[in-house]
Formats: sequence, C-alpha cells, structure tokens
Amino acid sequence: MLRSGLRQLCRQRSYSTISSSEAEALNKWISSPHELVLSDSFHFEHLSDLYITLPTRDGTRQPYQPPRESSPLGYGHHLAFFHSRTPESKLRDDGTDADFSPPEPFTQRMWAGGKITWDPGNPLIIGKKATATWGIDAVEKKGFGDPQKNPMVFVNQRIDIAMAGKARPSISEERSHVYIANSANTKKIVREVKDIPTTCDFSFSYKPSLATLFRFSALMFNAHSIHLDLDFTQKKEGYPERLVHGPLTALMLLETAIFHNPGLQLKSFEYRARNPIFVNRTSTIRGAWKDNTSVKLWCVDDEGVVGMTGMVQLL
Repeated sequence: MLRSGLRQLCRQRSYSTISSSEAEALNKWISSPHELVLSDSFHFEHLSDLYITLPTRDGTRQPYQPPRESSPLGYGHHLAFFHSRTPESKLRDDGTDADFSPPEPFTQRMWAGGKITWDPGNPLIIGKKATATWGIDAVEKKGFGDPQKNPMVFVNQRIDIAMAGKARPSISEERSHVYIANSANTKKIVREVKDIPTTCDFSFSYKPSLATLFRFSALMFNAHSIHLDLDFTQKKEGYPERLVHGPLTALMLLETAIFHNPGLQLKSFEYRARNPIFVNRTSTIRGAWKDNTSVKLWCVDDEGVVGMTGMVQLL
C-alpha cells in the first residue's frame, strides 16, 4: 500500500486556462527558430567527478577505475557536458535556463524521456573536444481547450554531437520535456505502468541522497530548484520531496546494463519517465533480456512504483 500523503500529493485539483495573449505568445515562440551550438572537452577531471557520483563506478561495488585519456566515452556520459553557461540573472524563477523553454505560464518543467543513438566506429573520445548542435524537432500542445485538463507543452529537442573536425555526429539524441501551466495544487497521481516483466535477469539497488542530487546538479550545471529546494518543491510544485533528476535515472539504467554485462556494444537507448522518483528512497534498476539484441530496463522505488522504463538495442 502506498504511504499516506506521499503519493496522494495534494487535496485539490485546479485547472488552468490560457488567455488569448498567452496563446499568441506561445504560437509565436513555436514558430521562431531555436538553435544552440555548444563546444566542450571531455576533461578527465570532470569525468572523474561523474564516476565518483555514480554508485556503479564510485568504487563501492567494484574496484574504482578512473577514466582513461583517449579511450571512448562511456555510454550516456555526455550528459555531464554541453550545458549553457547562463548568468543567474537570466535563469527562470525555478532555476532552469530558458534556451528551449516556452513562455509563461508554462513554468513547470519535467524531463519526459528521450532516445540516444550511437554511431558505431565513431565514438566520442575522452580528453578531446566536441561540438553539440541543439535544435527543436517538434512541439506538441495537449489539454488546450479542455476545461478538465491542465494545458501542457511537450518540447522535443534534438542534439547532434560530433568530434571536433568531424561532420558526422557520434551521437544523435532526442530529449523530451513537458511544460505545465500553473501547476501548483495540481493533484499528482501514480501512473500505472503496463508490460513490466514479472522477473528480471539482473538488478542494481541504490539510494539517491541529497549529496547525490547536489553532485549531479553541479556536474550538469543544473540549478533546477526541484532537485535542491524542499520548500520550493512542496509549495510551488506540489511534491512531498525533492525529485531525482530524470537524466540521472536514465544514466543509471545504462550503467546497470553495462555493470552486469561488461562489453555490451549499444546501438540505441530509448527511455520514458513514468512517475517521480524521490530523494532518500531506494531505487532498484532491473533488466530483462528480450532477445539477443535488446534489453528491457526499468526503475522501481521501495514501494514498487515504476519511475522510468527503457529499452536498449545492441549492435
């Protein structure tokens, strides 16, 4: 049984209406071009900080192995790089940057899912420089005109990452964020997730703490208050506790697959956030082989609620 008050997050449901001026501003934003080009180097030191943050690599489950210069970057480890260096004065009120954020009142941001595709034979290299080109593939509006739903905007970003001097990207990634309008007092419910295997072939349990969230926020240069500020999370977002980063859980799905199956060669990884994952609660990543080339992955909390699902395709 779910704990009283933890999953039944708020007592009332309020629905937002969008004014004509807000709708016009949103449509103008959607029709405007959005592109961002960022360069970064896969520094040994920054990557070492990521390793010591991940429970699969920090030396507690197996001997610590530091990154090796000139070797391929680990699967998903690019998530710790290529972040906007936005002045604090230009951040939104919740601490997020506005590069790909729709205008107000769409102020609550959640990481909804994504897909990463790797180019075999063309890896990102530790110690070398690369360029990430960001854009928006699609924007989808949901709940507009329905008095029983809160309007939501789904923004699907596309990121191509290529090594310096190369035209062909090593990684093509899609990231989907959902932005919700005036979401305070919105009732949060647990979403049922179907098609979860009844058994698993491997698993990995860990408890993301406040230190984990702080370190991962620092690695991603992410000031989103929902990961750091309890008062903001409860009063502004309507959650009982701070949330674990979506990309951290996605990365842990990948890490668990590699931890139990060293040497896997990945082609793609697709994942979807299902329910919030809260700090200081045990998360268990589970994996089940579907066939010789695909692995189903999912994360459950200590009450069995599924927080994220994913699928890895092998070469």
